[in-house]
Amino acid sequence: MQVELVSPERILYSGEADMVIARTTEGDIAFLPGHAPFIGSLGVGPVSIHLAGGGVQNVAVHGGFVEVSGGSVTILSDVAELSDQIDVARAEAALARVASASAEDEEAGLARARAQLRLDIARGVVGSKAGAGSH
Repeated sequence: MQVELVSPERILYSGEADMVIARTTEGDIAFLPGHAPFIGSLGVGPVSIHLAGGGVQNVAVHGGFVEVSGGSVTILSDVAELSDQIDVARAEAALARVASASAEDEEAGLARARAQLRLDIARGVVGSKAGAGSH
């Protein structure tokens, strides 16, 4: 199936894949060739694109939408980063800045989740978060 991952600045990925796993706001979902049409909202979470030729392209996605239609998967996100393009030192610094923030501080919680996601994707730790739902 054809997969496109698009941000406002550019197309981050375009190519063939055997499977795509994404974290929607309702939980994780996998798309295989022939999947029924689908539109969903993405939260802050990983997207794994299982490449047709083998291998996996992991992506940190910070919200957006996923659409499955006519044999293709399109992911639209304002902010998305491929695993090999993540600045680990910057993500570690961001995580350190919000590490001591109050649990009630919603903005700090989101910043913490984004920084941790970047680090997990860059380090190849994908799908390891406890409590992630699935469809």
